Amino acid sequence: MSHGSHKLIPESFSAAPSLDPGNAVGILVVSDVSVGLDAVGFLVGPTGDLPDAVTVPREALAGLGFDAAPGQSLLVPQQTSPQLYLVGTGPIDEITDASLRDAAAAFARAAHRHPRVGLHPGVVPLPPERVGQLITEGVLLARYRYTAVKPSSSHVPLISLDIVVAPEQAGAVADGAHRGEIVARATNLARDLANTPPSHLTATDFADLAVRLGADRDLETTIFDKAQIIELGCGGLLGVNAGSVEEPRIIKLVYRPDPALTAAGARLAFVGKGIMYDSGGISLKPSDPMHLAMKMDMAGAAAVLGALTALKDLGCPNQVTAFLMCTDNMPSGSAMKLGDVLHIHGGTTVEVKNTDAEGRLVMSDALVLAGEEGPDAIVDIATLTGAALMALGQHTAAVFGTSQPLVDQAVAAGREADESLWQLPLEKRYRPQLDSEVADLSNMGGKYAGATTAALFLAEFVGDIPWAHLDIAGTMQADKDESWRSQGATGFGTRLLLELALRFTPVEPGAPTT
Repeated sequence: MSHGSHKLIPESFSAAPSLDPGNAVGILVVSDVSVGLDAVGFLVGPTGDLPDAVTVPREALAGLGFDAAPGQSLLVPQQTSPQLYLVGTGPIDEITDASLRDAAAAFARAAHRHPRVGLHPGVVPLPPERVGQLITEGVLLARYRYTAVKPSSSHVPLISLDIVVAPEQAGAVADGAHRGEIVARATNLARDLANTPPSHLTATDFADLAVRLGADRDLETTIFDKAQIIELGCGGLLGVNAGSVEEPRIIKLVYRPDPALTAAGARLAFVGKGIMYDSGGISLKPSDPMHLAMKMDMAGAAAVLGALTALKDLGCPNQVTAFLMCTDNMPSGSAMKLGDVLHIHGGTTVEVKNTDAEGRLVMSDALVLAGEEGPDAIVDIATLTGAALMALGQHTAAVFGTSQPLVDQAVAAGREADESLWQLPLEKRYRPQLDSEVADLSNMGGKYAGATTAALFLAEFVGDIPWAHLDIAGTMQADKDESWRSQGATGFGTRLLLELALRFTPVEPGAPTT
């Protein structure tokens, strides 16, 4: 990565985890646990026989407060390794994909001091391949911790995971575990990027990293520097960047499926907001915890990059083109001012009424660029509005769109990934709030419905192409460890975009949202 002389960053620092499989967690699917494990877990329900290894009767477990409720865990101390953990699932016949992933995560957190672990899922009413994937995702996502700039961290990295199943299920479970490892790796990459301090990961650093990761994953990577961005006429990105000493970058990534392995599929475009740090610009943010979290204002771009690194390994049949718009938003003597008029790529002019409404400015350039590629659909993802956080909290992201079938596909992908979306209305009666007396439109609406007016602004730049917009401002981070969500950046959207890319089918233009 390129680092300016003003940054106090070790030359050996890498913002992203290695994609070398040799550095990955060793995952085995076995019929009996390997020698040398530090901890073994058993998933148990509130009724039925306990595993043979558990010699404590249910009555005694109940006396210890363990009734096998979902997410509950109990250490049953052993004189020698491995230590034994029980993890509750609730009624076995009611286990879902999400609850199995959560149970695996609960075990991973309970056994967080142990580098080598094994888990017996028992007999659960899910396909074996899903069992392997969900357990692997739950464990790897829950054991994640960002430690790149904390040498004193007491975090114990996970070295190996055994999944113990019946021999006849081992092959299918192993296939699922392999898929889960790929998906978790992509998510943890997005987490690493969003957790990285802004002085350690500038727009140019992000671009350099995308080139390296793209080469590893057969992605066509094109980087546009400031001079090229000026030639493109991307005034939104240039306006936001005007106050920064760091240059902006547009990162274009293209994944093409191997024609020898799959017939020509659909063409999907992703757009990711990459504000490396958002001070608010001249409309300076208050110095509060939300300001501190603005290093994560590039979580949308991180999710897109993470997702694209996994498409080849998962055999995605559809072509995916991505545009990542990267800059920071800083106040200075050269910064964008209220009242400025920016010229977006394609010619639309925008009056700036709030420099802290910067995400929609960089995204507008990208949406026009993506549309010029002629995709079957465009999906953007951005930490865009505090209104989405206030409306839906930290577990559910907002989705808007011009095509109900596309929105439905996005919601279904979120359900598969346990990354919840809730559709909010693209209410056109609010559109006049974006009118400007001096430009085609302004970048701010009225006092209310901020997530909707932001979406309406973006909708101006997609034309007739089916489009969905994911506002992940609320879901970008977790305040504490919870289930598979580790404290800090969640990587939300990475797995959702993966599922959407894998399953996407073209929709008819002009199918309005309901």
